[in-house]
Amino acid sequence: MTLHLLMWLEGPMLAFGGEAVDAIGVVEDFPAASMLTGLLANALGWQRHHRDALDRLQQRLHYAARIDAEGHRLTDFQTAQLGAGDQGWTTRGAPEGRAGATYGSPHIRRRDFDADKRVLVALRLDEAAEPPTLADLAQALDEPARPLFLGRKPCLPSTRLNAGLVEAGGLLAALATIPPPKGHIARVLLPGTEPAEPGDETRPWSDQRRFRTGVHGGTRTVRIRRLAATP
Repeated sequence: MTLHLLMWLEGPMLAFGGEAVDAIGVVEDFPAASMLTGLLANALGWQRHHRDALDRLQQRLHYAARIDAEGHRLTDFQTAQLGAGDQGWTTRGAPEGRAGATYGSPHIRRRDFDADKRVLVALRLDEAAEPPTLADLAQALDEPARPLFLGRKPCLPSTRLNAGLVEAGGLLAALATIPPPKGHIARVLLPGTEPAEPGDETRPWSDQRRFRTGVHGGTRTVRIRRLAATP
């Protein structure tokens, strides 16, 4: 039996960012390893320059995610007039300005979001005694050093993120300690190292970030499984 941390990712809008092209910000159905790493690091109060710590946390992290409410996808068409003196909200409790000139034309982009979605995550860490431990992460989620968001700053959680620590024989068993809604056929993201079952969809998953260089990179194999509806 291994200790796992359960997390609820739920809010009016979620944004599990995918591979963006130009000014189009797409989302994936499941959270990425880099997003979970950033979320936990933000709760711990880490900064962007803690690159080695961020890389190490992502390296230690193994997780599965189950969609308990699919919600619906929407696209936000955004325009913004960018000025040299603009300031914006940050999670550090102080406004942040932008460097550069004032642009005569508006900045135009599209951003996808998932509305009314609910996802349960189960995660464990390699080298469980190495800090931060799962207990450290659970405490940080309950008492975060900074405000937390689910993918993008407008995506605020609507419920407690920490769903508890559980002992289980694996990631799927850890998820099963909180049953999905009755009658719901839940989709689950599992690492490719998990035993395969008939009907699994196996796909490459580019969800890791190279925090030392500040770019995304690395592809791993994951399985997407549909669980039978609970009676």
